[in-house]
Amino acid sequence: MMNNRLTSFLPFLSWWPLSGANVRTDLIAGITVALVLIPQSMAYAQLAGLPAYYGLYAAFLPGIIAAMWGSSAQLATGPVAVASLLTASALAPLAATGSEQFVALAILLALMVGLVQLGLGIFKLGVVVNFLSHPVIVGFTNAAAIIIGLSQLNKLFGVSMGRSEHFINDILGVLQQIGETHWPTLVMGVSAFAIMWLLKKYAPKLPGVLIAVTITTIASFAIGFEHNSKGKVEQIADAEVRSLADDFSRTESKMEELNAVIAGKSAELKHLQKEPGGSPQHSAALKYEIELVRLEIKDLENENRKAARSLRKFIFEQVPATETQAARLYLTGQVPQGETSDGYRWRIKKVNKGELKLVGGGEVVGSIPSGLPDIGVPKMSWETIMALLSSALVISLVGFMEAISIAKAMAAKTKQRIDPNQELLGQGISNIVGSFSQSFPVSGSFSRSAVNLNAGAVTGLSNVFAGLIVLVTLLFLTPLLYHLPQAVLAAVIMMAVIGLVNFKAIVHAWHTHKHDGVAAIVTFVATLAFAPHLDNGIMVGAGLSILLYLYRTMKPRVAILGRHPDGTLRDVKVHDLPVSENVIAMRYDGSLYFANVPYFEDTVLEAVANNPQAKHLLIVADGINQLDASGDEVIHHVVERLRSNGIRVVFSGLKKQVLDIMRHSGLLAYIGEENIFSDEEKALESIYAEVVKVKPDAKRRLLKQHIGGDDGIKTWL
Repeated sequence: MMNNRLTSFLPFLSWWPLSGANVRTDLIAGITVALVLIPQSMAYAQLAGLPAYYGLYAAFLPGIIAAMWGSSAQLATGPVAVASLLTASALAPLAATGSEQFVALAILLALMVGLVQLGLGIFKLGVVVNFLSHPVIVGFTNAAAIIIGLSQLNKLFGVSMGRSEHFINDILGVLQQIGETHWPTLVMGVSAFAIMWLLKKYAPKLPGVLIAVTITTIASFAIGFEHNSKGKVEQIADAEVRSLADDFSRTESKMEELNAVIAGKSAELKHLQKEPGGSPQHSAALKYEIELVRLEIKDLENENRKAARSLRKFIFEQVPATETQAARLYLTGQVPQGETSDGYRWRIKKVNKGELKLVGGGEVVGSIPSGLPDIGVPKMSWETIMALLSSALVISLVGFMEAISIAKAMAAKTKQRIDPNQELLGQGISNIVGSFSQSFPVSGSFSRSAVNLNAGAVTGLSNVFAGLIVLVTLLFLTPLLYHLPQAVLAAVIMMAVIGLVNFKAIVHAWHTHKHDGVAAIVTFVATLAFAPHLDNGIMVGAGLSILLYLYRTMKPRVAILGRHPDGTLRDVKVHDLPVSENVIAMRYDGSLYFANVPYFEDTVLEAVANNPQAKHLLIVADGINQLDASGDEVIHHVVERLRSNGIRVVFSGLKKQVLDIMRHSGLLAYIGEENIFSDEEKALESIYAEVVKVKPDAKRRLLKQHIGGDDGIKTWL
C-alpha cells in the first residue's frame, strides 16, 4: 500500500528493480531517439521563432522529467511541430522574432503552459480536453500541417518572408520571389528531402534525419555554403533603401537610449520605495513616466519590425572596395557599366549603429553556445501574463491531447495502462522545469515516440538516455552543427508534418455525422484564415462543435409508437403501423434539460392534438438519462395540463437517476406511483385495463391491435 502511494507521487520508481536486459534495450532505444531528436528539436525551435540551439535546451530536461512523472513508458516528450507553431503565432504580435524579448516570452509561455497542465492534473480535470472534439482536432491538425509546411518555403528557396497579420499574404510574398531563388540553398533542401525519403522507403531502420543532416552539413562545410560580410549603411547606392536603413539604425539607437532611461527610472523608483519617508506622489509620477517610455519603445519596435521586413526583401550586388573607393552595394541589375560585382547576391540580415550584416550565401545554423542552459526564473509581468493567457490555455489543451493520443495509441500495442491525469502532471512538470532551463513549450512527439516503441523501449529510462545524449551534444558537439544549412532544417520540418495531413479523416467525420464534418471543415478553414493566430482557429472550431452538440440535443428524436407484428412497440412512421385511437405511445430519446424542454412540451401537445379521442398518454422514457430543474418543471406542467383535459399520463422505463430527482422534487408524488412502470408492457396492461372499464365493447379490438391477434388475446386473458 505504501509502495503504491509512493509510486503515485514518484512514478519512475515503478522502473525498479532494473534488469541488465531492460537497461541495454532502453539505452539502444534512447540513442535511436536522440539521433532523431537533436536535428528535429533544432528545426522546431526555428519554427517557434527561436534560435536553433533553444531546441536542444527544450530537448534536454523536459523529455527526462516527462518520462519520470508521466504514465507512458514510450512517450517521447520534447519540441513538436504544432506546439512550436502555436508558440510562434502567439508571440509574433508581441515581439520581433528571435529577439531577446521574444525568447523571454517563449520561456514564460512554457511556464504558463506547465502550470495550466499541472493544475488540471492535480485536480484530475483531464476530461477538460474533451471540449476539443476529435473532428476539431482533425481540422486543426490538417490546417496547422499545411501552415507549417508553407512557413518553411522561404528557407527552402533561400528568399525572405515577412511576418504580418495575414499568413497568406506572407506566403504570396515568398512566391513572388521565386525568381530570386538561391539555387545552392534549394539544392541542399531538396537533397535532404531525397535522402530522408529514400531511407524511409528502402532502409526504414536507419536514422534518415541524422544521415541527411550529417551529409548536408559536411557538404555545406566543403563548398563554403555560408558566405557573410559586413558593410556600412552609406555603402548602399540606392537613396531610398539607404534612407530606410538609416531610419532603422537610428530607431534601434533610440530604443537603446529609452531602455537606459527605463533602467535609470526603475532604479530610482526601487530606491524611493525602500526609503521610509518616500513620496507616494513621486513614486506614482515615476511609474507613469516609465509606462510612457515603454509605450514609446513599443511603437518604435512595431515601426522597426515593418522596416526590417522591407529591408530583407532587397537583393544587392556588391562592387568590392578599391584603393580609392569603398565597397558599394547596388540593387540587383543596377551595377553601373564598367564596374564588376563580386558575383554574390547579398541581403541585409541586420542593421545596428550604421553597420550592416550581409548574407551572400546560404543560411546556416551558425554558432551554438556550448554548455548547459542558464537556470533561472522566467521574466514575467502581469501585463505579459494576461497577453499570453489564452495562448497558454490553447497550447496546454492541444499539447496534452497530442500527447495523450500518442500514449493511448502505443498503450494499445503494449497493453500498458495510461492515466490521463498522471500524464497531465508529467507534461505540466516537464514544461515548468523546462521554463527554468530556457525551454519553450513542449509536448509528446508522434514520430519520436514511434521510433522509441519500435526500438524496443521498455521503460521511460530510454527517454532519460536520450536526454543525456542531448546533454553530451550541448557540452561537446555543438561546433559540429555550425555549418548545418537552414534549408535542411526546413526539409526536416516539412518531412515530419507530411504525415499530419490527413484529409480522409475529415471525409470520415463528414460521413459519420454531418455536424462533425462541418466542425472539422470550419476549423480547417478558420485556422488557415486566422493564421498566424492559430489559437483563434481552434477556438472557433471548439465553440462551433459545442454549439452543434447543443443544437442536436435541442431536438432529440421523438417517435410515436405502434404495435409491430412481432409484438414490440415500433416507430409508426418507419414501419407504417396503425395508431391506437385510445392510447398515445411516444418515445423520447434524449435528456431533458433547459435547452430542449420547449421541444418536449411541443411534441407532447402536438401528439395529443393529433389524436383527440385518446385519453391515455404513455411516455416511454428509456432514453431520458438526465433531468434538470427545467425538465422537472415542464413535466409537472404537461401532466397538470393534460389531467385538466381528462388525459392520464403514464411513464415507463424511467432510470434511477431520473427517478431520484423526481422523488426529491416532489414530482413523483404528483404524477403518482400508479402511473410509473418499469417497462412499456406493464404500462400498457394498466392502460388497457382502464380503457376496457370505460369501453367494455372495445376489449377484443384493443387486444387484437395491441397484443397481436387472437393468440395474443388468449395469452392476455
